Amino acid sequence: MDQITFRSDTVLSDVHLLLPNACHLMKRLNSVGQPVFTSKFRILRDCDGKDSSGESPVCESTDASNVPRDEDGDLDVVRRPRYTSCNRDAVCPIILSQSTATLTDEEEDSEEEDGSRDIIKVEHTMATPLEDVGKQIWRGAFLLADFILVQASMFKGATVLELGAGTGLTSIVMAMVAKTVYCTDVGDDLLSMCQRNVTLNKQHFEPQESEIRVRQLDWMADDFCTDADLEFCWTDAEIVDLYDNTTFVIAADVCYDDNLTDALFRTLYRLASNMRHPSTTYISIEKRLNFTLRHMDVSCEAYDHFRHCLDQLQQMTDGKMNFTLEPVKSSFPQFFQYERVEQLELWKVTAERL
Repeated sequence: MDQITFRSDTVLSDVHLLLPNACHLMKRLNSVGQPVFTSKFRILRDCDGKDSSGESPVCESTDASNVPRDEDGDLDVVRRPRYTSCNRDAVCPIILSQSTATLTDEEEDSEEEDGSRDIIKVEHTMATPLEDVGKQIWRGAFLLADFILVQASMFKGATVLELGAGTGLTSIVMAMVAKTVYCTDVGDDLLSMCQRNVTLNKQHFEPQESEIRVRQLDWMADDFCTDADLEFCWTDAEIVDLYDNTTFVIAADVCYDDNLTDALFRTLYRLASNMRHPSTTYISIEKRLNFTLRHMDVSCEAYDHFRHCLDQLQQMTDGKMNFTLEPVKSSFPQFFQYERVEQLELWKVTAERL
């Protein structure tokens, strides 16, 4: 599965496109027949991130003075020996089938070993239709995750709501410092994948008694899903806890469709107006440039609509809520290996009752 077959409506995240093929491992097919891959991301705790010049330093784990070199000073590469006869082990092909996301004992043991090395393991799909982009990992999630780790003291012990959590990467990082994280999205298949990723990485947050609750939250609906027959429904106690204790809301790269963006801001207003405490929302977004025939020029329509919604929120004068906006400089240290392009932005939205 090294080669991706594209259709006209296929979208592929740069995170997966730039990651070497060896870093992806295809595991299974999800309930809708899409290939599910597993990728590992290391938290670079010894890396200082970007310096004042904006350049990303390279985190080296090997001392350059100890690298073997030949007499001319070139790298001395140890080459694989050639065998005159074929002595390869017999390999039997494995036929992947659609399966439910359940962890085996072997996988759970493997996760405990990975946890000691600051590895976050995420299951995801690649090259999906636009409506399934939440099943991929995007640079905006890494930018927000970097910010969380830099501002760990600010989020420590907090109750946090993530909107449009997708694979759950940002919620997992948040749970390393926060007390309770409500990780929300829509779609049983996506939520099941998110729940599996939470389980895969529980060693990162369970020792400090933090928890992640994966729940359904449809921005197009006016209320929470409380149908007890559904796996990811809300309990009355959770809704009360959300409104009484949430102080932070996060959303990573969720504005790519104008209707969804409108629904996001309606949801933000509804939630903020019912919360007991003032809340702060952090939204990461990547400004994606596209050439459109309609404009015959390069434009960023999804980003422009996002900025329009931000301005409308700040200018709202309903006598009930006051929203203030503030861009966050992305010069903070980088803890994950990804390309922090200049089109990545982070916005802070503060909500207070009048």
